[in-house]
Amino acid sequence: MTKRFDNRVAFITGGSRGIGKSIAETFAVEGAKIAIIDINEEALQNVQSEFKEKGFDILALQANVVNSDEVEAAMEQVVKEYGSIDILVNNAGIIRDNLLFKMTANDWDQVIDVHLKGAFNTTRAAQKYMVQQKYGRIINISSTSALGNVGQANYSTVKAGLQGLTKTLAKELGKFGITANSVAPGFIETDMTKATAERVGVPFEDFLKAGASRIPVGRTGKPSDIANAVAFFADENSSFVSGQVLYVAGGPTN
Repeated sequence: MTKRFDNRVAFITGGSRGIGKSIAETFAVEGAKIAIIDINEEALQNVQSEFKEKGFDILALQANVVNSDEVEAAMEQVVKEYGSIDILVNNAGIIRDNLLFKMTANDWDQVIDVHLKGAFNTTRAAQKYMVQQKYGRIINISSTSALGNVGQANYSTVKAGLQGLTKTLAKELGKFGITANSVAPGFIETDMTKATAERVGVPFEDFLKAGASRIPVGRTGKPSDIANAVAFFADENSSFVSGQVLYVAGGPTN
């Protein structure tokens, strides 16, 4: 049976855990060859072993998205191994939450570097392969925090920036058969959410219940909810959808 992403190569940053891992697995189940980069070597080894046990074709590489040389070397290795890069998902991210008056320059710089410089490095490296093959799908993982969130001046800024990058890429690369879109998750159950609960001093289960009470569909999101949205944008049949931001938040965001 033909699968949606047969013969496609998906390159996912920060793909060893949480949302990134769920995205990778969704693509793999649908037939794609998977390439993941991350800085956590142990997590990479774990996801590679797990995926191979499931019969998935995966290449897990240690690389820091902030380092352009490492990113380009990883891309070259993936193309050498699999022949192309068809789908890029810019998912790698960190949080360094604090109120603005407590936020350090390092808190700001680290978040800016991983999210924005990281997406710049990976997109610049991937687009040359996509332009040559006249096909590509770029999906940036933003957040509802792009609309503003207390204690996240740095994170809100980068997530809004990724939306601007998305729209610019759509305009620049559309003539080459490349689309660029962004998925903006709301409240999703991940390790990052757990870290936020710890920061505000609330037990995680209570944090989830409080979050769900504010969401129209009555539940918090799962990583698979984001993976499904990413898969829609990555689909070959979504070629007329570009430059869009899809909020996946269980209801309206304003």
